[in-house]
Amino acid sequence: MLGNSEDALDALQEGFIKALTHLHGFERRSSFKTWLLRVVSNAALDLGRQRRRREKLSADATSRATSESGSTPEHADPCREAEESDLRNAVADALMMLPESQRRTFVLHVDGGMSYREVAETMGISIGTVMSRLFYARQKLRGILASRVQA
Repeated sequence: MLGNSEDALDALQEGFIKALTHLHGFERRSSFKTWLLRVVSNAALDLGRQRRRREKLSADATSRATSESGSTPEHADPCREAEESDLRNAVADALMMLPESQRRTFVLHVDGGMSYREVAETMGISIGTVMSRLFYARQKLRGILASRVQA
């Protein structure tokens, strides 16, 4: 949601602090997981607004993502690494071009592995709205990334 792993860690920490200090506010209308994800997700949105989200992944985050992919320097293919880095940057840039509501819905569903129902409960919207936002987010991403793939 934030496009930067350091900001995501800050948001996660802030979200857990908010969850602990507002634990009495958990009303058991949804699962604890859904409530906690909503608190952390809202913390991420707050942080993103405060820091005016960065437009590109930092070089540090990109190098970390490459090292986490499991490739070792002696077996690394520089061309493949460059292509993967370009693709990661293109996807990150495309995600940042989505409206916030679509980006948030998409990230919770795809990266978070949440079901439509879990996303709906986390965001406080209907399942139909989740489906609609995902549909339009995918269409926009397809359009944005199509030019990159054909190039």
